[in-house]
Amino acid sequence: MVKYAFSDCAIRKWVRIFKGEDPRETILRDRKRSGRPLSASVTAHREKVDCMIRANRRVKQKEIANEVGISKERVHHIVTTVQGYRKVSARWVPR
Repeated sequence: MVKYAFSDCAIRKWVRIFKGEDPRETILRDRKRSGRPLSASVTAHREKVDCMIRANRRVKQKEIANEVGISKERVHHIVTTVQGYRKVSARWVPR
């Protein structure tokens, strides 16, 4: 015998909510939130990072992070993974 289980009534209520037959189903939808953006790798940041690197190949990730307003980790991700740059002799060069 099961000691702890959900009641049939509770399960039926969940089914109605998930099917959309219950007015409370709106609680399951994702609402807009305030706060930080979902992604720091937005196109505007990518373009600004690329522009800074093209202007000065010796620019540091810390300088880019301060100028753009994102973390050094995000800058590193954008520069190396998204844009495909790598450091050679203290300069950013395309792969």
